Amino acid sequence: QKKQHSTAQRKGQRSKMAGSLATRHDMDIWISRLMEGKILSESQVRVLTDRARQILREESNVQSVQAPVTIVGDIHGQWHDLVELFCIGGRVPETNYLFLGDYVDRGYYSVETVTLVTALKVRYPHRIHMIRGNHESRQITQVYGFFDECLTKYGSPNVWKYFTDVFDYLPLTCVVENSIFTPHAGLSPSIDTFDNIRDLDRVQEVPHEGPICDLLWSDPDDRAGWGISPRGAGYTFGADITAEFSHLNGISTIARAHQLVMEGYSWMHDNALVTIFSAPNYCYRCGNQAAILEVDEGLGKRFVQFDPSPKQGERNKERTPDYFL
Repeated sequence: QKKQHSTAQRKGQRSKMAGSLATRHDMDIWISRLMEGKILSESQVRVLTDRARQILREESNVQSVQAPVTIVGDIHGQWHDLVELFCIGGRVPETNYLFLGDYVDRGYYSVETVTLVTALKVRYPHRIHMIRGNHESRQITQVYGFFDECLTKYGSPNVWKYFTDVFDYLPLTCVVENSIFTPHAGLSPSIDTFDNIRDLDRVQEVPHEGPICDLLWSDPDDRAGWGISPRGAGYTFGADITAEFSHLNGISTIARAHQLVMEGYSWMHDNALVTIFSAPNYCYRCGNQAAILEVDEGLGKRFVQFDPSPKQGERNKERTPDYFL
């Protein structure tokens, strides 16, 4: 009886271990399912997010990215438009992508969107890069949609918890070929060099102030110097700040997201900084175009603009909370 019990125990342990691992074949099936707009089971999401954390914990606060790569701004749960983006920009793994955060909230499909991007990251860790946006936060997602969507689609907050735990491990920034610096939002008066960013302990909820907060909340401005942000977090910063930071760190361009721009992209600060926004017709009412930035091997830049997917509004329109866009 003892022998039978120990054998059964070992089998149970092996079964449990097998359930916690996903093969490449599993991942391909999950990605195909997600590309069709179907959600994974809660147990599959747990396996996926466990693996994502393992991969992301090995990455730097300033993660190096090789060109060619396509840079993507805010997506905000607009899954139909993410699928359209892949049709326009190229499928994975043929095309490398760098996502600048804000995968969730606002749109109706935050679960499908963040699960798909995370699954692609796990399946192709060297071809897909993800950083953290200001919406990859427990506090913000409880207000602007992701938490409620997880409750509606799964009947419990577990999936929300799995993903918000992953968010803590997302890199804060990337740098493409030591030339294009990509924070989600902007710069910080607490940060002069990349080493200052590398020294930060990122594995935490987004703080209300300080350098991590600033990287995820700050905005460029026409006025010189540092200013108080109307968002209530982060700062505004002028062309002089961008020029000084770029010179000190040997970069040519800052490419960031975080702000709605009607053409999908917008240059500022003497063409040293560009905002990229990849959620067309944001909140299903703003009427903006979206854009992605294709960076080739020689660091040439090409913007590709796109309109909403024809299927974008498939769902009863719901009231989304007002928020500083």
